[in-house]
Amino acid sequence: MHVVFIEPSFPANQEEFVRGLVEVGAEVTAIGEAPKEALGRELGRQLFHYEQVRSVVDTAELSRVVRGMQDRKPIDRLETTIEAHVMSAAEVREELGIPGTSVRTAFLCRDKPAMKEALREAGVPCAESIGSSSVDEIHEFARQTGFPLIVKPRAAAGAAGTASVSDAEELDEALVEMGVDRGASVAVEEFVEGHEAFYDTITIDGRIQHDFVTHYYPNVLEAMRTRWISPQFIATNRVDSAPDYTEVRELGSKVVSALGIETSATHMEWFFGPKGLKFSEIGCRPPGVRAWDLYCAGNEMDLYREWAMAIAHGRTSQKPSRRYSAGIVTLRPDRDGRITSYDGLEEIQREYASWILDFHLPPPGTPTQPVEAGYLANAWFRMRHPDYDELRRMLDAVGERVQMRAE
Repeated sequence: MHVVFIEPSFPANQEEFVRGLVEVGAEVTAIGEAPKEALGRELGRQLFHYEQVRSVVDTAELSRVVRGMQDRKPIDRLETTIEAHVMSAAEVREELGIPGTSVRTAFLCRDKPAMKEALREAGVPCAESIGSSSVDEIHEFARQTGFPLIVKPRAAAGAAGTASVSDAEELDEALVEMGVDRGASVAVEEFVEGHEAFYDTITIDGRIQHDFVTHYYPNVLEAMRTRWISPQFIATNRVDSAPDYTEVRELGSKVVSALGIETSATHMEWFFGPKGLKFSEIGCRPPGVRAWDLYCAGNEMDLYREWAMAIAHGRTSQKPSRRYSAGIVTLRPDRDGRITSYDGLEEIQREYASWILDFHLPPPGTPTQPVEAGYLANAWFRMRHPDYDELRRMLDAVGERVQMRAE
């Protein structure tokens, strides 16, 4: 089994996908933007071959390189796990006849308005939405739907570039900022009130083989805009035991079918509130911010290897234990600048030592990162516990009692 993997070295956990493929017997050729010398000894040792390109999203360049590889050794799969690389990989697959995610599926998982239209047609509830480059058309949608609204780039990942607007004036400001007055097309959608979470799977031939549910506290937009909040997300171990997740799993299967997802990792954002369960963003790739590491720790399994088994052999080899819930809490500096110290750290480490998986604490003198940079931008703790509610209490305690100082 010869697998070509796009961009093996960034972010850091990309190496885990390569490791998984090698461990299940695949021969891995990789394509990336870094020089081979920058890959590191272990990663370089695992690769059958490596090619550096100027840009992995330049479809013409990617196609040329993959075609050359294919001439030397037939390619069984061409894989990528990063949102921004999904479309270029799909276009090369289709051009060269390599199995994997299709251009149609990649498009539907990238273009938000088209995605939601396909989901609604399949009976999957989601927010009312429009994709447009017309200011007048967008204002007409706003009049019909009402405020607040969400405005985002059509191919955004997560909350990147997303704005919440509460009136026509804020809408106009967002449209100018996103370049609609210069011809850019954006996605505009109904604001869905409720709790936000995500449903992740590994699918094989369009059937879900592994699945996981993770909850945000608070919702992402609020978390990425409010400094004092120490946001967290928690992967629950109650997926099989709590009837609350039955509808999520049923609709998740409908999403996979509607978007034509075959053998792939998936990432599905959803909300539950006064209007019931509604699905939001869908990706035919794994979640970001190392969520899979939490799934591995909570379920005593190697999910990277399971993904590799699905890709290389069309089957799974492990079952999730569901023994632990696992989560992360992010710590923000009290101001932008350089980190000076941490308060309350030793007490937390003593009290919860047996439940801490790992943590990241940039040393004093390190420049801080902005709040909107994400969950892994500054300091964080990752923990697990058999009881979901107790884990949430512990993560709350870390966020409240550990203070990250800067000046």
